[in-house]
Amino acid sequence: MNDKMTVGQMYTGVRHPGYLQRPSAGNNAVLPSSDESFEKVLQRKLLKFSNHAAKRLEQRGIQLGNKQLDQISSAVDKAAAKGSKESLILMNNLALIVSVANRTVVTAMDGDSMKDNVFTQIDSAVIIS
Repeated sequence: MNDKMTVGQMYTGVRHPGYLQRPSAGNNAVLPSSDESFEKVLQRKLLKFSNHAAKRLEQRGIQLGNKQLDQISSAVDKAAAKGSKESLILMNNLALIVSVANRTVVTAMDGDSMKDNVFTQIDSAVIIS
């Protein structure tokens, strides 16, 4: 089985455009209240890619594997725990701007695109090694 992620493929292996499921939260799992639908709970746990970010990943030939998706999701969780709203996630030769509140990757760039760039409108940075 190929563990590479393609644009429009769901992280869980099920096809659903633009959505990637984050790993289970273990003991920190949020249980749905009786008036909350399954869809709302599911949406809260998904890592999404905006159309812009999906295009940038495709244009730059960036493919994300399961391990990388887990790392990104974990980074978003860490940023959220610190109260971040917009975060820069740096991973190897990749930079992602993420809207933490709605768990959406807004844009992505590779090392060449990052050079001499200024990142604005972020309130945090998470560096994944």
